Amino acid sequence: MSLAMFIGRVDAVLSLVGSTGFLASLAVFTALPAASASAADCKQANAVYSDRDGAYELRFTPINSESAAASNQFKLKILKTSIVLDGYVMASEDPERAVGILMFDCPGGDVTGDDLNACTVWQGAVYGMDAKGEVDNLQPEAATAAARIVLPGLGPAIRSSSVWGIGKAQVAPWDVLAFKECGK
Repeated sequence: MSLAMFIGRVDAVLSLVGSTGFLASLAVFTALPAASASAADCKQANAVYSDRDGAYELRFTPINSESAAASNQFKLKILKTSIVLDGYVMASEDPERAVGILMFDCPGGDVTGDDLNACTVWQGAVYGMDAKGEVDNLQPEAATAAARIVLPGLGPAIRSSSVWGIGKAQVAPWDVLAFKECGK
């Protein structure tokens, strides 16, 4: 998927921001263990997160381009499988939000909207939470890593996608992933 196509999908993602899934995600914060203090020593571009069940790993990687429209990129690995999903985050305006998209097995080159819909697993607002529990938009890759990442509606989206089933994902992740380590 090209970055231009991703930008074109931002409006659709923004319509999801007001969904009740975000409120449900906030309810699980108190059930999670405190994130490691080392999140403060890591840049968002190198941060690695895991879900509470140890079934998923979300790993940010540097974009290393000041001209990129995306503010962050990441991979979501479904552990104990070979499945890896590609994700991007970018800032939007009115209202200001960090919006993301998570895709699996997207075709390369020129693709249609139907092609993109078929390979999109999740899209929505992306929030970061600091060690005190304060929620904000996920910050760009050069910022200090968030203690937790919130992807509202991620679990239900995984369950209804092509990555769910026998030999694939069999545990739906919580919408909140906690800082695990600082990658390279």
